[in-house]
Amino acid sequence: MQQHTTVIDKAAMALSGGLMLLGVVVLGIVEILAGKPYSAAPLTNDAGEIIATPMVDPTLRTGLVLAGILVLALYGGYRLVAPVKNEAGAAQHEITAD
Repeated sequence: MQQHTTVIDKAAMALSGGLMLLGVVVLGIVEILAGKPYSAAPLTNDAGEIIATPMVDPTLRTGLVLAGILVLALYGGYRLVAPVKNEAGAAQHEITAD
């Protein structure tokens, strides 16, 4: 079985993969390099004062991942509605049954 990718296929894969990679891996490494807190919630002391906040806003990271998922969903919808083209070399031949 041969699979052919078009420009739209490659663009959708690159965009969605890039957005998710940026949101999870790259910004995760930035958070680790920036130091504590590693969680999305800010650190507070016993008095309830905020003593440290994450460097990158968690809503930005979540938004990037959701945008990647949205691109994949739109691409899936496109593939459901787009007509499938027959390949020039894969012409159908009639075969008689015995």
